[in-house]
Amino acid sequence: MHADSEALQAELGYRFRDQELLRRALTHKSRAREDGLPEVVSENEQLEFLGDSVLGFLASEWLVALHPDWTEGRLSIRKSHLVSAKHLHQVAQTLHLGDYLRLGRGEEISGGRQKSGLLADALEAVIAATYLDGGIDPARRLVVERILTGFDASLAEGNIGADAKSALEEIARQLNLPRPRYIVVGERGPDHAKTFIVEARIGEDWSGQAEGFSKKSAGNNAARLVLQQLQSKTESGGRG
Repeated sequence: MHADSEALQAELGYRFRDQELLRRALTHKSRAREDGLPEVVSENEQLEFLGDSVLGFLASEWLVALHPDWTEGRLSIRKSHLVSAKHLHQVAQTLHLGDYLRLGRGEEISGGRQKSGLLADALEAVIAATYLDGGIDPARRLVVERILTGFDASLAEGNIGADAKSALEEIARQLNLPRPRYIVVGERGPDHAKTFIVEARIGEDWSGQAEGFSKKSAGNNAARLVLQQLQSKTESGGRG
């Protein structure tokens, strides 16, 4: 691979038992062809096909659980964004996925590591590889943590985006509240897929606990919960 896959696995929060699955997920057909290997079983298009379905299921599951009062139409609109090539490309960029791709010389020269479609496809292939290697739970953690969380419609409409910690800091300042504090309150799971539980707290009235496969992401998720509480109260004109 172009870069050390250990770094990518750390970023994904999952270590593959079968490293060949990850290698295949990152292999473009141009590289398989160049190496003289049978493309179907050595490049990532088949994994991309499976990953698209796994992503669609997990996005639907997450949205229904998060928004039980939404209509099918509203759920479909939100899902279409979350699974779109544009969004997947953005996520792939945050993972620096292009650094890990295995490309043929021609694709390398033509800038394949930055191509949006190629990166989105590779991300779907990585989702499938995670699912095949570890089952639905690691795949769910990856999809929820890196693709879905941070892009909830109610927050996106308020332009909060994925950096909930910064948004919470700013809102607390505007409301003359204490600065947010973050405490790791637990962790669980095997070393290759450990989950951390972090509590975000503002004073005595506002708090939320959330999970993540890193302390940073768990803290961001917890901050998002407190943001939702504050938004709900400010929209109704109340305080804690």
